[in-house]
Amino acid sequence: MRIIFMGSPDFAVPALNALVEAGHEVIAVYCQPPRPAGRGKADRKTAVHERAEQLGLEVRTPRTLRNEEEQARFTALDADLAVVAAYGLILPKPILDAPKMGCVNIHASLLPRWRGAAPIQRAILAGDKETGITLMQMDEGLDTGPILLDWPLEIDGKTAGQVTEELALLGGQALWRWLAEPARYPPRPQPEDGATYASKLDKSEAQLDFTRDADAVERQVRAFNPPGAWFEFLGERIKVLLAEVVPGGGPSGVVADDHLKIACAERAVRPLIVQRAGRTRMNPDELLRGFPIPKGSRLNQEEPGNS
Repeated sequence: MRIIFMGSPDFAVPALNALVEAGHEVIAVYCQPPRPAGRGKADRKTAVHERAEQLGLEVRTPRTLRNEEEQARFTALDADLAVVAAYGLILPKPILDAPKMGCVNIHASLLPRWRGAAPIQRAILAGDKETGITLMQMDEGLDTGPILLDWPLEIDGKTAGQVTEELALLGGQALWRWLAEPARYPPRPQPEDGATYASKLDKSEAQLDFTRDADAVERQVRAFNPPGAWFEFLGERIKVLLAEVVPGGGPSGVVADDHLKIACAERAVRPLIVQRAGRTRMNPDELLRGFPIPKGSRLNQEEPGNS
């Protein structure tokens, strides 16, 4: 088939690879434009952009698909199908209608649960035991189109980074399977029962909330890794990249021992991997040798200091 691929981050790369390996003609790759990144703020291409160039594919990086000129360029490609995976732009109706077989989206949840922008993190925060990949025929709604194929994945105990990597590979496999036998997977309408919305993450949500029970705090750690959930002490943010739930009690957010056990609303959490700004990852004892956080210290205070 003549296929347009539309994706931007690492998550989308296995799907692009699957299309090429399956022998389809990828006639163009659409992705987000290069943007300033890193300390030097030099423009950096997306992972899909870099992979497409390695494969010798045409890359297009429009900032919008809403103008008629860009829509005409897209339509002129005369594609059989467009495959979309974490592209980053809303597709207006003329784009959705242009390919002969329409547009298929690789979505990182088992629809209709977790429609929207942050399905992996929301699934972890909610304590879901599994999520998955859904191949969906796109319509004008937000992840509301008919389901073509879905594939579950157990996620209990995994970080968002781990789940993203596993779902990316699963997405490529699901796409390969569907393209090999599309007639085997007729579209089926999404049930409205069980539909939830995965709203975009706000940076403030990465601050650990010790007024919640320890299970919720541990899920928060996993959901925001990467880049890392954090607490604040003496005006410095400390990332927590891995933590465990342990017995304990006391005022929420207060350090309960000499090894950084932190009391929550119910029980406590003990960080296992932490990181100071600009430093390497370390265990809590290594952190405490260079940045003491004594027993009885209260974390996330608005004013620096101890309780």
